[in-house]
Amino acid sequence: MAESEDSQSRLSSETDRLLREYTRSRDRTLRDRIVALNRRLVRYCAARYSSNSGTCIEDLTQVGYIGLLNAIERYDPTRGISFVSFATPTILGEIKRYLRDHTWGLKAPRRLRELGLSLRKLRARLETELGRSPTAPEMAKAAGVNVDKLLEAMELDALYQPLSLDSPVGDSGGYDEPLFSESVGRLDPAILAVEEQEVLRRALARLNDRQRAIIHYRFFEERTQVEIAQQLGISQMHVSRLERQALQYLRSLLRNG
Repeated sequence: MAESEDSQSRLSSETDRLLREYTRSRDRTLRDRIVALNRRLVRYCAARYSSNSGTCIEDLTQVGYIGLLNAIERYDPTRGISFVSFATPTILGEIKRYLRDHTWGLKAPRRLRELGLSLRKLRARLETELGRSPTAPEMAKAAGVNVDKLLEAMELDALYQPLSLDSPVGDSGGYDEPLFSESVGRLDPAILAVEEQEVLRRALARLNDRQRAIIHYRFFEERTQVEIAQQLGISQMHVSRLERQALQYLRSLLRNG
């Protein structure tokens, strides 16, 4: 466990250092190194959607790298936000856009797809305004297109029938069937662990050297206070006092973000 924590800490520190350098120089070599250090994060994000979307994880991983590159370009180290916390939603957003654009049964222009998706809200708005169902010309005028384009979008929307989140996963029709919404969009514990480790690493870095050493020996190497006192050449009572101060400080940092 200590080795894993230490490895993650070194990885985060190296990423932070490279990001600061890249912000100044925009050197593509540095950017490539940052991408290589965060391959695991991209893989985690891709895995969240591959099983339920039926899309190859390798395809989603490649899309995830686009999101990672966007995050690198937009990240500002001076804002005090961890790169993992900043990059994760950017990567996931890129993957979700890819799935949205590639789950249509028919290949159609983006503008026509977007029009088809907007028709239901448009119809509902016009029904409220007119007090009746709108005609095709009225909908076309409200949408800013001609009637032929409107009808084409309506036909496309009828062919594209997304699976309802309230649909049962099984096909028996029983009331005890799990819903599709229960199997998608779950938080990946591994992603949360990465974020928590990053927050803890930053908090530990703000301790002084002796406090940090005591926390490391105590909780990562699981040494007793007596053993730590012998290691540092101080009294066990002094170790106890420093440990208590360090833990109080860490709790304050983590509680306040």
